[in-house]
Amino acid sequence: MSEHTLPGTFRLDRSRSAALQVYEHLRELIVTLALAPGAVLSRAELAGYFDVSVTPVRDALARLDDERLVEVFPQHATRVRAVDLSSAREAHFLRLSVELELVHTLAQRRDAQLAARLLDLVARQQACLERGDLASFSAADMEFHRTMYDAALLTGLWHRLRDGSGNLDRLRRLHLPLNGKARSILEQHAQIARAIGAGDAARAQSWVRQHLSGTLSELDALRERYPDFVLPVH
Repeated sequence: MSEHTLPGTFRLDRSRSAALQVYEHLRELIVTLALAPGAVLSRAELAGYFDVSVTPVRDALARLDDERLVEVFPQHATRVRAVDLSSAREAHFLRLSVELELVHTLAQRRDAQLAARLLDLVARQQACLERGDLASFSAADMEFHRTMYDAALLTGLWHRLRDGSGNLDRLRRLHLPLNGKARSILEQHAQIARAIGAGDAARAQSWVRQHLSGTLSELDALRERYPDFVLPVH
């Protein structure tokens, strides 16, 4: 790896933990596929890029290793891992379980204002898709789901789930440009929002199940199209 491997520039916020900032930035690059599987991450070069000592870099890489996003070889190189399907399946199962209960709870409240906020986010996603901005589309996707967690006063749970979803997020990024996936997300989000506003918990849960299961149902196609990104099943 050279410093030029990492896109853009980075400005360290000296008021925050250096290791946390290194972790957050590298994780974002991996999850958004800016760093592809096999990319070599040199501790010394990363320290130069982030303008920190090697210690925060080492700590950040260890955390990414725990999430199965990189593979650390002691005294040797660190490499970005291909998508770990076991990790992705675990994250999917946990998130599906939580969000089925989440939308049930929200629908029971029949909160028209929440439904309107969610539909506004769907409109934002629609605008992103029309201009071909998939990065902003994905950001609005995350905001849609976080808005539901915030409404249920479960913001901390949202963050805990996000911490373990890196491999699932990478699969979703690979899937997003394919087979009308983005447009299906728009429809599913709109249906979830309307079901919450209508107080129809069963319909909201049905749409959540469909929405969160689409990517894993396309694993064979994703593996065939992106063989360097998706680890084979053993």
